[in-house]
Amino acid sequence: MATWFRTYYEDEDLWLYFEADGEGWAARQVEVRGQDSRPVTAASLEEVLHLRDHADLAAMFRYERQYVVLAEGPMDGWQDQPQAAEITVEEFERLWTEARRALGDSA
Repeated sequence: MATWFRTYYEDEDLWLYFEADGEGWAARQVEVRGQDSRPVTAASLEEVLHLRDHADLAAMFRYERQYVVLAEGPMDGWQDQPQAAEITVEEFERLWTEARRALGDSA
């Protein structure tokens, strides 16, 4: 069962939003700068795996340049991070759509 949550990294003034799969691994990730609410990351594990299996390195580099890199490893301990909280799937989907639109327009 998927979970959706957010954490905050004060040193970087960065909000991180995750969709974690049933095993606790990041399936999708959105990062938003706090100062101007600008999305800086909107990466998807499904897309990364598809590119790995069906595209070349140039396509992967283009993806990473546009959407940045997805967090690796289990998301254990997120609850202990500053301002951590579960969010609704609807809130995550809204942020995801906004981030993809913003990052897609900048590519």
